[in-house]
Amino acid sequence: MTIAERHKYILEKLQQAGYVSVAELSKEMTVTMVTVRKDLKVLEDKGLLFRTHGSATPIYPYVKDRSVSEKKNLHAKEKQAIAQRAVELLHENDAIIVGSGTTVVSFAQAIPKYLPLTVLTGAMNVTMALMEHSSIELVQLGGIVRKSSSSVVGNYAETMIRDFACNMLFLSVDGIDLEFGLTTSNMMEAHLNAQMIQAVQRTIVLADSSKFGKKSFGKIGALEDVDIIISDKGLSTHYVNKLEEKGIEVILI
Repeated sequence: MTIAERHKYILEKLQQAGYVSVAELSKEMTVTMVTVRKDLKVLEDKGLLFRTHGSATPIYPYVKDRSVSEKKNLHAKEKQAIAQRAVELLHENDAIIVGSGTTVVSFAQAIPKYLPLTVLTGAMNVTMALMEHSSIELVQLGGIVRKSSSSVVGNYAETMIRDFACNMLFLSVDGIDLEFGLTTSNMMEAHLNAQMIQAVQRTIVLADSSKFGKKSFGKIGALEDVDIIISDKGLSTHYVNKLEEKGIEVILI
């Protein structure tokens, strides 16, 4: 392949998959990884992609912290559909943990009032969404209040989590990277979410397709910690295949 042919190949694959790996491009184009990295740098300098460690994406991959009031209007239809599908995973008398974020608030709002559950959460807006559900026993974590996410974080919340064992965790994230894993914008929230994963039998991530190929400041955990991801049909086949290779069940709505 000539340089021009390689660049065309990289951009076409990036458009189709939303992600390219240096190692995979090296094999597919029969060139060294050094050559691929040089190609990616040239394309990045032209503003055609963004490089990350060992890969590249078509969009800026780093996510800044934003308030729930700002995020709730982004991809609202997808979040509601994801939430409705997540509710189908619930059974009577499940004990579940619900994280923080706008998608899990939609999930809480979609839970039927008649369904008996025990719900443990650090998100105050999730608690408020379930206050009218007489069949649900609510356990509100305590700690430092993060006003931007309407949730609590810190040592008190983490200590409480260690005293419980639950069936499932329903988790929202700010970013999902195939190599780096699950992230959120606040390191204390990330650490609490990691503790939540340790307290459950199954972890279900609720994330619209815009979250993939992105990273935020705080790492929650590896993708191997996840059992199910529910997303929308905007998620590329490339991501679906890579996630399934890691043993994750992918549900697209």
